[in-house]
Amino acid sequence: MTITEFRQRLRALGALPRHEDRVLRDWVNVRPHDAGRRRPEHFLPLSVREALPALDAELESLANVRSEHPAQDGSVRLLVGLADGQTVESVLLPERDKTGGLCVSSQVGCAVGCLFCMTGREGLIRQVKSAEIVAQLVLARRRRPVNKIVFMGMGEPAHNLDDVLEAIEFMGSYGNIGHKNLVFSTVGDPRVFERLPLGAVKPALALSLHTSKPALREQLLPRAPRLTPRELVDAGEAYARLSGYPVQYQWTLIEGVNDGEDEMEGIVELLKGRYGVLNMIPYNAIPDLDFRRPTWERAREIARKLHQRGVLTKLRDSAGQDVDGGCGQLRAREAKGRRTIRVLPAA
Repeated sequence: MTITEFRQRLRALGALPRHEDRVLRDWVNVRPHDAGRRRPEHFLPLSVREALPALDAELESLANVRSEHPAQDGSVRLLVGLADGQTVESVLLPERDKTGGLCVSSQVGCAVGCLFCMTGREGLIRQVKSAEIVAQLVLARRRRPVNKIVFMGMGEPAHNLDDVLEAIEFMGSYGNIGHKNLVFSTVGDPRVFERLPLGAVKPALALSLHTSKPALREQLLPRAPRLTPRELVDAGEAYARLSGYPVQYQWTLIEGVNDGEDEMEGIVELLKGRYGVLNMIPYNAIPDLDFRRPTWERAREIARKLHQRGVLTKLRDSAGQDVDGGCGQLRAREAKGRRTIRVLPAA
């Protein structure tokens, strides 16, 4: 269900836009309808009040937590079940600078097929609707305060652009999330650079770079749009200047693949003087894949050298390392468990 479809349901019951806003604000902010001085009978039509229990139950049914996986770094990975039985992952991130963050999923599976990503191995199964995206925030807020959303979970947000942008506008307008704390992450679909500047809520932008070499990028991200790293950075720079938010360039650091001196030279050439920051994340190892995670000492050395050469670099660790919770791993483990269940014939 989309947010627009839910609004239409309310409208059919006689709700005016202000009534729709109140019901939806209560939902996304995890607030009872009788909170504050004005009780429902003071501001909602009788037909809407009578339907509220069923409407609340419908919103409640959009998503549920199948399992929780707290990690030593303070993150909590959630395996989220959707109404049709599919699952996605969202992650309560470790608190940084008094900001409680949540990583949400925008698709079940992913069509980009990044060679180092577990999610991409199963392809795209379906889109996550805008109300299901917001439902991930609601589930998280029942556990701790959340005031930052990053679209870095399962899926490529640019491939579900209408629903993702509707969710972003809703969370920025009704969910008390600052616009700069809504982070749209993409491998670099040209449609993103056309649509984001047009929205009432302009999120911050994160671009998956991973390499400075065009040929290697095509190999690592086989079904990403054929933008070269330079074209991607140029497009990101233009949006950063427009929005006023620096671009977050994402670099999954893989031993022997994109951690050499040649790549460091390429990063300096691409990003020095740009309005952005390089987030370098050592690879989160996945069973059955040959890619390896570099040592933390090597990653720290690379980040230090880049910083010295004029590239603002932040070294981050993927949340949930100690629970093997890389994006897509919880879903994959659950799916594997379901596939191995055998039903014995009746005696």
